[in-house]
Amino acid sequence: MAKSGYILAIDQGTTGTTAILLDGFGKLVGQAKQEIAQIYPRPGWVEHDPEELFTSSMSVIQALLNDADVSPKQL
Repeated sequence: MAKSGYILAIDQGTTGTTAILLDGFGKLVGQAKQEIAQIYPRPGWVEHDPEELFTSSMSVIQALLNDADVSPKQL
């Protein structure tokens, strides 16, 4: 299969960021994960640093695309 028509999905969870890459047939090509820090300003509350959310997202995307040898233009 030619490397085109990929789908990239990002899951921003409470404890980490996950990116998955699917091919044009919906088959999993790869995934990358990175933990993120949790901030507890008061009991029962959880916050995250928005810059860390962005940088962790960019990091897992870059790692995933590099590992799969896929360019952003192929998404």
